[in-house]
Amino acid sequence: MTPRPLHAVLLPAAAGAQRLLEVLGAALDGTGPALLPVDPRLPAERARALLRALRPATLETLEGTQRLDPGDSPAVAPGTAVVIVTSGSTGEPKGVELSAAALRHSARASLDRIGARPGEAWLSCLPPSHISGLQVFVRSLLSGVPPVVLERLDAESAATTGGGALLARGGGLPEYVSLVPTQVRHLLDEPGGRDALAGFRAILLGGAAVPAGLRAEAAAAGARVITTYGMSETCGGCVYDGEPLDGVSARIGPDGRIRLAGPVLFSAYRGRPDLTAAALEAGWFVTSDVGEVDGSGRLTVRGRADGMINTGGEKVSADEVASVLEDCPGVREAVVVGRPDPEWGELVTAIVVPADPAAPPGLDVLRGFARGRLPDYAAPRAVVVVPAVPLLPSGKPDLRALRLLAQPG
Repeated sequence: MTPRPLHAVLLPAAAGAQRLLEVLGAALDGTGPALLPVDPRLPAERARALLRALRPATLETLEGTQRLDPGDSPAVAPGTAVVIVTSGSTGEPKGVELSAAALRHSARASLDRIGARPGEAWLSCLPPSHISGLQVFVRSLLSGVPPVVLERLDAESAATTGGGALLARGGGLPEYVSLVPTQVRHLLDEPGGRDALAGFRAILLGGAAVPAGLRAEAAAAGARVITTYGMSETCGGCVYDGEPLDGVSARIGPDGRIRLAGPVLFSAYRGRPDLTAAALEAGWFVTSDVGEVDGSGRLTVRGRADGMINTGGEKVSADEVASVLEDCPGVREAVVVGRPDPEWGELVTAIVVPADPAAPPGLDVLRGFARGRLPDYAAPRAVVVVPAVPLLPSGKPDLRALRLLAQPG
C-alpha cells in the first residue's frame, strides 16, 4: 500500500464547508491525502504548535496551499483517512488516526440507528476539527446531501436554517443535528429555542455528560434527544442511549474502566506507538471512563476515571454529583472538581452557574439537595459561583480552567 501524506486544512467552518467536503471525500475514497482538520479559532501560536507536533506535509487555508517540510512528515498508518486532534481537556492533545472503513462504519451505523434516509440533511454547528463535528460531514457524504453549516447556533439561526420553521417548508433542509449539552441548555433558555429543538427529527447529544434534567426538559419541549457516548478514538459516539451501535461491544475491565471494541476503533496515535500500545488491549480500547454493563449489554457511564475525587478515603464521581446538582433549584449549570485539601485529600467542589445571578444558591442549599440523593461524603464541601462554565472549542468543559477556579483565594 502506497504511503499517504497528511494534508492539514485550516478553514472557517461555513466559508470552507464545500472545500472540506471535497478533501474529506477524497480522503475517504483514497484519491487524496489523509486529512488533518485544524480549528481556525485557535490562537496562532497554538495552531503552529499543533502543526509542529503532528507534522503534516501541506497546509491549506483560504489563501491557498503551502508545502511544509516534506522530509519531516511521516506517512500516516495504512488505511488512515483522517487525523483528529483530541480536545486536550486533561492532557496534551494527541493525533488520532482514523481509517476510512472506521469512519464509514460509524456514520452508517449512526444513520441506521436514528432512521435517517438518503437525501435528508444535517445541520453542522460543531467544529469539524473535532470528531463530533467531522462526523456530521461524513454522514452528509453518505446521505448524499451537503450539510447546512452555522458558525454559531442560537434560537433564531436554528429556526431559520434547520428546525421547526424551515422543516415545514421542506426541500432538503436540515432534519438532524449533533449538539453538546451547553448548546441545548442555551436553546432551552432562549425565546423560540424550544420550538427550534422540536423541529429536528433527531438530536444527537454528546461530547460531555448529559444531565438527566436537561434531557427531560428537552423532551418536554418536543425534542427527540438521543444521548451518545464515545470519543475521537471510536470515531465519535458509538453507544446511543446506552446501546452500542451495530458491530460495537462494551465491557468493564477489572479496574472498572469501560472497554470498547469494534470496527469504529482508531488505528494509532500519530507518532506515539507507546500511547497506542497503552490504549489498546487485545483489540479493546481502554477508555478513561468508569461504568457498568448490564446483562443485556446496556452501558451506563458513571464518570471519568481521572475525574474521580478521593475525599476522606471515599471515591466520588464528579460527573454524578454535577448531574444531581443541575437538578437543584437555582442552578443553571454545574461542574464538579476536586480541590486539594490537607485534611480530606480532596474537597468535592461545585462550580455553579446560578439561574439568577442575583440570588445564587449557597453551599448549605447545594449540600442539602445533594445529600437527599447521594451519600453524605459526595455532597459538595465548597462552592464557586461563576457567570459561565469555561469551555474548550469542542464545547466540553475546560477542566484545567475549572480546577484553577476551584482553588481557594
